[in-house]
Parts: sequence; structure tokens; C-alpha cells
Amino acid sequence: MRLFYTALLLVHLLGVLVWVGGMFLMHYVVRPAAAQLAPAQRLPLLAAVLGRFFFWVSISVVAILASGLGLILGAGGFRNAHLSVHLMVAIGLGMMAIYLQIRLVLYPRLRRAVSSNDLAGAAQQLDAIRQRVAINLALGVLTIAVATIGRALL
Repeated sequence: MRLFYTALLLVHLLGVLVWVGGMFLMHYVVRPAAAQLAPAQRLPLLAAVLGRFFFWVSISVVAILASGLGLILGAGGFRNAHLSVHLMVAIGLGMMAIYLQIRLVLYPRLRRAVSSNDLAGAAQQLDAIRQRVAINLALGVLTIAVATIGRALL
């Protein structure tokens, strides 16, 4: 049973690593570097990079949700879970809702704008994605803080 718990924890942490680490990379490394390109080059590039990133984030979100639920149920369920676990779940569900809006609403708009060479529209959608990624990145860091020091503080 200990091996199963440890495997679930590994899957959970790998999902968080891909998602939160990827948001950090996109927000603080890729986006500023791509800003040196002209909009006609930058916008299609970032749309393509985001498409690849979102593929992995989608897998990560499912892995995080499934492994987190498994970890909670394996520890006796929500009734026995520490307040920090409830906070992680709440923040994580909020992050997933934001991600779904990005992936299902904003990203398709970005792709359509890029496909139709509507650079102003693509830039607008990319900025909306950037804002939500910044929020999700902050929430991801907060969740990691709750996971690591929450039990000691709460």
C-alpha cells in the first residue's frame, strides 16, 4: 500500500511540475523572448507553442485530479483530511476552471485569429491568456506553499 501511495504522490508531483513549471517557463522565459519577433512571426509561434503546452497540461490536470483524489481517499477521505488538503483542492479546482476557460474559449479564438491573419485579434486573445496564466501561476505557487508548509501553519 505504501508503494501505491508513493506512486500516486509521484504522479501528482510530476503533474504539478509540468503545469506550474510550464507556466513559469511560458510567462517569464518564452513570452519575453518571443516579444523580440514581429507580430506576424510571434503570434503564430506562441499559438503553436501553447498548443503543445496545453496538450501536456491537459494530461497533467487529469493526472493531478485523479492522483489527488486517490491520495485523499487513501488517507481516509475528505472528512479526515487536514485543512491544508481542503485548501489545495479548492485552489486546484479554481486553477482547473481557469485552465478550461483558456483551453476551450481563449485558445481556439487565438488559433482562429492567427489562421485568418487577424494579428490584432490574436494579440488580444494572447493577452487574455497571459493574464489568466499569471493568475494560475500565482495560484499554483500558493498551492505548493500550502502543500509544503500548510500543515505547520494551519
